[in-house]
Amino acid sequence: MAGDMWVAGDAYEAYIGRWSRRVAEPFVRRLGAPASRRWLDVGCGTGALTSAVLAAADPAEVVGVDPSEQFLEAAGAVVTDPRATFQVADARSLPFDDGRFDVVATGLVLNFVPEPARAAAEIARVTAPGGVAAAYVWDLAEGMQLIRHFWEAAAELDPAVPDEGRRFPLCRPEPLGRLWTEAGFDAVSVGEIKIPTVFSGFDDYWTPFLGGQGPAPTYLMALPEARRSQIRELLRSRLPTNPDGSIPLTARAWVVRGTATA
Repeated sequence: MAGDMWVAGDAYEAYIGRWSRRVAEPFVRRLGAPASRRWLDVGCGTGALTSAVLAAADPAEVVGVDPSEQFLEAAGAVVTDPRATFQVADARSLPFDDGRFDVVATGLVLNFVPEPARAAAEIARVTAPGGVAAAYVWDLAEGMQLIRHFWEAAAELDPAVPDEGRRFPLCRPEPLGRLWTEAGFDAVSVGEIKIPTVFSGFDDYWTPFLGGQGPAPTYLMALPEARRSQIRELLRSRLPTNPDGSIPLTARAWVVRGTATA
């Protein structure tokens, strides 16, 4: 579907990037990789995971790859540590030798790769024997509340909406774990990370949907103005709101990890 390939850094940051940064560091710490390891960040986007690796894992190097030059420009502007480099690449065809990296990680990407099994095979190929490969994806089916509220309101007006919870099977733990197992990793496990996503007010929640980045905003901006207004007012009436106007939501990500066969 058009719009699934995220490309614009500023719009992504306003919509999802600010929350993805909060997931990245606990994900890196949970991996427990020793210092001075070689890391690959597959689908690095605007650099949230790369930044977390540099801050929490003391790597020897981090290479970030992404198909979007705009994302890479945004990442390079934020991440200035000389241990980090960025280059254009597709997750399905990584331009690296076999076993090149000690840790290969990918954040919030696999649901948007057209052939996730091929990407997982490439991740397995470039992970050193005994190295760790891990990924995290939003729980679009249930636990990513900011997106769930949107699709539930939209579906009330059009039951045929392209709900991400239905479109992306990897947003559930069982298929995510199976993807890693079928890629040949050992000791595969799936866990969760949950973070608060508190919006200062309704505009803080709603405005990023107008940026046209990702499935929900793309769907919204293709609608007539009258339908967009209906969705907006449904959401305004339903979102939980504190006395100060803030909107307290939470976001859950599923995390899969495995070890490359030695």
